[in-house]
Amino acid sequence: MYLRFTAVFVLIFTLLCGCTQSIDSGNRTEIRLAKIDVASMFPADLPVIGPAITRVVETTGRASRGSLKLTVYDNNKLVASKEILSAVSAGKVDAGYAACGFWQGKIQSAPIFSSVPFGPETGEYLAWMFEGNGMTLYQQMYDQNNFNVKVLIAAVLPPETSGWFAKPIDGPDDLKGLRMRFYGFGGDVMSELGVGVELLSGSDIFPALEKGRLDAAEFSMPVIDMRLGFHKIVKYNYFPGWHQQATLLELLINKDVWNNLDESQQTIIELACQDAVVRSIAEGEGTQFDTMREQTEKHGVIRKQWSPEMLQLFRETWDQFAAEQAKSDPFFAEVWADLTKFRAGYDLWENYAFLPRGN
Repeated sequence: MYLRFTAVFVLIFTLLCGCTQSIDSGNRTEIRLAKIDVASMFPADLPVIGPAITRVVETTGRASRGSLKLTVYDNNKLVASKEILSAVSAGKVDAGYAACGFWQGKIQSAPIFSSVPFGPETGEYLAWMFEGNGMTLYQQMYDQNNFNVKVLIAAVLPPETSGWFAKPIDGPDDLKGLRMRFYGFGGDVMSELGVGVELLSGSDIFPALEKGRLDAAEFSMPVIDMRLGFHKIVKYNYFPGWHQQATLLELLINKDVWNNLDESQQTIIELACQDAVVRSIAEGEGTQFDTMREQTEKHGVIRKQWSPEMLQLFRETWDQFAAEQAKSDPFFAEVWADLTKFRAGYDLWENYAFLPRGN
């Protein structure tokens, strides 16, 4: 296994170095400097999420020997976070770092390329993206909706918690009437169950909880939720994250900007994003357990797991919602059918290859 990973990284290093030779060689056309401003949806100091885009910036700079200069601006600095897609498409900003579930108001099917309730875990999700039709359909979604962007995956987050609550949720009736921040298609499931759902940016959640505008909230993994301070107001934290077993974050680049890059510069950005994906998975998986212990031992967080009955309710509600969504949105129907077919095939591998959960 060690030799395999070594070979992969040697190959990447060789490609990166090879891509930048034209800068110094008198026998080739010099690659001109490309400066790309990136509007981030997220605060730079958020664990896992912040370092991922920072790695993309640092890797592209080093690997291109300075021909690529990406500069990341914190959330709402260049453009309002929820306007990143439109701003990048229009060329008001060169690029954006975001989660496409936030575009659901513009594109109904967008959340399927960020997270899927009861959907694939990280390995299976990336397999569909890169070995199946996922990336092709992802780009097709933006093209068909007339957004002038190139999309790349820049980070992957492991399973999230499924919510912070002020009191235990023992059954469906305890959800009804709650005002809760929720993301993506999981939010649609909660709405179907009587929750008043709002989709707020991460930095807006704590003030909303503090002022009583929200009764409950979900955002991300323990290490990120801890940074945002939800545990100071609501103490019941529920698992598993049925709505987000894996979450993809995207780098959107204006297509004119992308097409104006040298091919080697495009390759460097693609490889830098792939490296950031690997590192985000490792960091995300490796930083949760210490935070979970601290939450319970120092801050009085009460960690809860959904009952089998509640998980079944969430699943049945999602299945019904997805079926209705497929009827009303032909593109969602196409993507959902493709993902479902891929997952059915993957089941053969998964059922034979992996140890039962808990071993």
